[in-house]
Amino acid sequence: MTRLDQQKYQLAGNWFKKHPKILIALSGGVDSSLAAYLARHFLGHENAVAIIGDSPALKRRDYQQALDFCNSHDIQHHTIHPGEIEDPRYNSNPVDRCFWCKNSLYTAMVQLKKKEYQDFEIINGSNKSDLGDYRPGLKAADNYHVYSPLAECHFEKEDIRRMALHFELKEWDKPASPCMSSRFPYGENITREKLKMVEMAEEVANRHGFMDVRTRYKSGNASIEVPAQEIPRLIELMPELNKQLKQIGFKETFIDEEGLVSGKLNRDLDLT
Repeated sequence: MTRLDQQKYQLAGNWFKKHPKILIALSGGVDSSLAAYLARHFLGHENAVAIIGDSPALKRRDYQQALDFCNSHDIQHHTIHPGEIEDPRYNSNPVDRCFWCKNSLYTAMVQLKKKEYQDFEIINGSNKSDLGDYRPGLKAADNYHVYSPLAECHFEKEDIRRMALHFELKEWDKPASPCMSSRFPYGENITREKLKMVEMAEEVANRHGFMDVRTRYKSGNASIEVPAQEIPRLIELMPELNKQLKQIGFKETFIDEEGLVSGKLNRDLDLT
């Protein structure tokens, strides 16, 4: 077991003491999982409730892992269906798509709060490392008065992984798994069918041993990103992968020779 960072642990404890009833937006990743675990740890079973926003952009594997996490740690949970796929402000995939995705999620969470959890506050798993990136979803969080205790307590990504490992959370080393809508270049319309193709393509790659992988959808073609050191093995397997991805519905499959880079599609944006 790793040594507990007592300073950040105490900061988190003090934060939850000031926010005694919590609804946590749980995606199944390490950030929101640790936030949910700490809420349950400090506040108890009755005062910490995980809310899982199930949508076509959430992998079935991640949805099941989020459920398993809650059951393993005695965390109350609800599944909601935000319905962002029906919103043209989301599925037309504008540059602020993430805002409209989170807007749908937080709208649904607020509706649940008003119905069943009036005196609870809403939190997410955003951390300090997220604040310097292009994340329109953070604006949606601000609009709905959603708190980010990990960010407020100065948790960086590595702090989160270390504390999750200390508490023996299986998710401590889980690769980042952003929602599948991030696989589409801005302006490429997002549909249930395309999202399913991306999910199936990444499952194929997983079965071949590539656990940290992105399949970018580009005009009906697939562009596969894996860590740079794994590219030689990916090259060897490309004939078989191309065959399998054609069966899924992709026209051709290509390798991104730069390797996996988070947020790569944001490079096309003018953020000045």
